[in-house]
Amino acid sequence: MGVNKRKAFVQKLRSKYKLAVFNEQTYEEVLVIRLSRLNVFTIIGFSVILLVVLVIFLIAFTGLKEYIPGYPDPTQRLLIVRNSERVDSLIMEIEKRNKFIENMKMIINGEVPNENPEDTVATENSDAIGENLSDDTSGWRSIDFTRSEEDSMFRALVEREEKFTPPQSTEQVLNPLLENTFFFPPLKGMVVNEFGNPQRHFGVDIVAGPGARVSAVMDGVVIFSGWTVETGYVIQIQHANNFISMYKHNERLLKSTGDHVKAGEAIAHVGNSGELTTGPHLHFELWHNGIPLDPKEYISF
Repeated sequence: MGVNKRKAFVQKLRSKYKLAVFNEQTYEEVLVIRLSRLNVFTIIGFSVILLVVLVIFLIAFTGLKEYIPGYPDPTQRLLIVRNSERVDSLIMEIEKRNKFIENMKMIINGEVPNENPEDTVATENSDAIGENLSDDTSGWRSIDFTRSEEDSMFRALVEREEKFTPPQSTEQVLNPLLENTFFFPPLKGMVVNEFGNPQRHFGVDIVAGPGARVSAVMDGVVIFSGWTVETGYVIQIQHANNFISMYKHNERLLKSTGDHVKAGEAIAHVGNSGELTTGPHLHFELWHNGIPLDPKEYISF
């Protein structure tokens, strides 16, 4: 019985049917189509597959996908990529800082820093330190600071030359130069943290409203414009006579590395970026020949 039913079902699928279209007035056959159930199922299935493939291609390669609920637009995707890159850079900076602090603690305690083959900087530093290490009788490795004969001769030569050189203070060199130099105020506000307070504070902190304009103190060229973990968005400008000005914790930078700026030109906006900040302010530093200067002595804020 099962075989007969199967044969009957197959026969039904293959049975031919005639679909005819007649003219209502003359009863003339206009269109005749001969089909079977199998042909109808095949045509319908192929049409559905073709329609699905066409819809997939339209969504994948056209702008229609942006109208799908939950699909991010180009701006959101760009923000996601940028945030991911920033997070990766922050993680790398934190790992480098933690590794550096750990190695310094070990060196201070008389231990040998851990070597990490994946960290190029740590490997180079450990190799440089390892060249000056020697084994002592207790089994620990200590740094050998023995002075060579060439070093002693060079020290004696320098000391002999310095005897005939009159001492000249930094103030004696700077005073004539600073008398003829005008610094444009980088920001009008209240100085809440003085130069040198706390220790190793090489600039002044100026409080102002978020987004306030930060100006260049002199004509110069931008030598750095970017992001750091501790001080956020930072911009540094090289001026004439070996002056360098630094502007830290900005919200947004308006100039890029290599740009020429004029005194008083807007270069950034006040912000609260970086780890070493407690509120919207500008950390401003002024350097000359590698020596930090107190900005309050030369600029009226």
